[in-house]
Amino acid sequence: MPDQNSGDARPDDGSALMTGDKPGEKPSDKPGGKGSKITLPPVERLLGVAVSALGGSERPGQVRMTQAVQRAIDAGDHVAVQAGTGTGKSLAYLVPAIRHAMITGSAVVVSTATIALQRQLVDRDLPRLAEALAPELPHEPDFAILKGRRNYLCRYKATAGWPEDEQDQLFDPREVSATGRMVQRIQEWAESTETGDRDELVPGVNEQAWRQFSVSARECLGAQRCPSGAECFAELARERSGKVDVVVTNHALLAIDAMEDFDVLPEHDVVVVDEAHELVDRVTSVVTDELSGPGVGLAVRRVAKLIEQATADRLQESGESLESLLAAAPAGRVDDLPQVLGMTLAMVRDAAAACLTALGPRGSADRGGGQARDARDPEEMGLRKAAFNALDEVHDSAQRMLDAFGHEREIDRAEVVWLLEGTDRRPPTLRVAPLSVSGMLRDNLFGDRTVVLTSATLALGGSFDGLARQWGLEEPQAAAEGEKAAAPAGWSGLDVGSPFDHARSGILYVAKHLPQPGRDGLPQAYVDEIAELIESAGGRTLGLFSSMRAAKAATEALRDRLGVPLLCQGDDSTMLLVKQFAEDEPTCLFGTLSLWQGVDVPGPSLRLVIIDRIPFPRPDDPLTSARQRHVAAKGGNGFMAVAATHAALLLAQGAGRLLRSQNDRGVVAVLDPRLVNARYGGFLRASLPPFWNTSDPDLVRGALKRLANG
Repeated sequence: MPDQNSGDARPDDGSALMTGDKPGEKPSDKPGGKGSKITLPPVERLLGVAVSALGGSERPGQVRMTQAVQRAIDAGDHVAVQAGTGTGKSLAYLVPAIRHAMITGSAVVVSTATIALQRQLVDRDLPRLAEALAPELPHEPDFAILKGRRNYLCRYKATAGWPEDEQDQLFDPREVSATGRMVQRIQEWAESTETGDRDELVPGVNEQAWRQFSVSARECLGAQRCPSGAECFAELARERSGKVDVVVTNHALLAIDAMEDFDVLPEHDVVVVDEAHELVDRVTSVVTDELSGPGVGLAVRRVAKLIEQATADRLQESGESLESLLAAAPAGRVDDLPQVLGMTLAMVRDAAAACLTALGPRGSADRGGGQARDARDPEEMGLRKAAFNALDEVHDSAQRMLDAFGHEREIDRAEVVWLLEGTDRRPPTLRVAPLSVSGMLRDNLFGDRTVVLTSATLALGGSFDGLARQWGLEEPQAAAEGEKAAAPAGWSGLDVGSPFDHARSGILYVAKHLPQPGRDGLPQAYVDEIAELIESAGGRTLGLFSSMRAAKAATEALRDRLGVPLLCQGDDSTMLLVKQFAEDEPTCLFGTLSLWQGVDVPGPSLRLVIIDRIPFPRPDDPLTSARQRHVAAKGGNGFMAVAATHAALLLAQGAGRLLRSQNDRGVVAVLDPRLVNARYGGFLRASLPPFWNTSDPDLVRGALKRLANG
């Protein structure tokens, strides 16, 4: 990565909060740093000190993971570590990461997929660990969260009267009124906040309201040009983050940092990717572009007062043509470019280009260079940057969609285009995404740094190869203990297991006597099976369904039939539903995707996890179906590489909800008989924790009754 202070590169795409700095301490005040020679205790001793201070006990898997991370850092290699629930993987990577930061004076970046884990790291794990390790290190470790600029209040935009972002149309008057109240609440909060961090707003606000007070990195004027630059929340927070040992961020910002031509994160040579099973999806989201009629309209509003009306009208007309075309077109994947769509996209692209030309030269802080007019009014500069940004997005998205077509062979196709159906809250929208992000990750993330990838779910079908291919890594090195990889680009995979005795603590029950699930909703036999299992367990059930439709159907069919409380996702906020489920033992909770990965309920409130069917992606999902076809065109097994891998990840995550502490006991019940009857069933079962297996319904009901009475 280029030096943060070189040229015009302005690393303003992120900012940090909640640093662990001591007041007045500078990076130069700390012992260590590049070129310095300091001796620190071995990583095993540091881990022992941390575990002892935190009141824990040594776990073999945690020790093995710590040593593997340290070896990767020393060798300049990459390592993927599967660490089951209860391993203590956060300490296992934080201890060697902090040790490396002390020796080199360079920050270590820890990237997570969820806000919950970020908060756990910064609010709980890192403060306690820093205090425990301080006597063993040159100084007490410090840390920060790094967020994207959009997460912070822009003082200047809040007072400059920039045009409102109205891309998402709100047709419900109640929504408009609610957004207005949120805007007022943000204005009041802006007068007193010390951080400008959106997460301070409780309850939260919607995107429609927040966009009136935030800017992206490309819209930002820059600290030197902005009248509020000296007190910019994002700049002040990012300045603090550049002084710490550990920077906690998210996968999206990590992807932006790796793929943009300016630095977002502080200089670093080690990255820890926690929840690494979500990395590919999060990176794909970052590099997905979209185009809609209202999106073009937003660009028109941004530029209308800055150029001749006729030029802006041309863009407006092209956007209206696009909107009409998309409204009449069928949703789904677009494999071949219809002539009318090609002409409309070209018209949008060319109209946006004409507007960009009419705007004139960009300032030096704008993308594309050009001569800056220092005397230009800051408000005009802000309006121009906003216009350039919106026009660039329209122009580049249209061009990218046109470039996605015209390949003679499927194997040459690099991207997929699809139309997302409109709703009462969202217009019909054309999207484009890469068929693979492996090359991007290989070249930009893994190229010149050590990357540690970890999760409870990485070895699918007993192998790391599936996810490794998606990450862009080559075939793995031998994972022998203490063996150094052959080359800096090498990587190894290590499964350190789990402290839980899955075979003694849990049962995997597959209801192979049930019919294969169809497309006509939840079969009555499934409803009856769910009822009998819940009755045996005395409630205490988490129902994970492959669709919200199925979850609601099961709730409606069983709410009056069961003698225990039954909650369904959507009845209230997910956080409150999970809290109620955890606090009232007999209660059951049904839901879909976010519950498969986001529920942590140790203890007697959860004794039964029901999975209605193998969670394959929908056959008509544009991106996954295109990826399957592309893998097949290259000679691979598209179903196994894409659909089965997706299902294995979710199944493993869902089954992992059962055992969250050493004393937990229970059953994971999969109602879909294909898990044992289909050819791919072995691959899926090998991806699950090593529970004791059975297909005997009487045995399972008896076990649940004993748990309920015990």
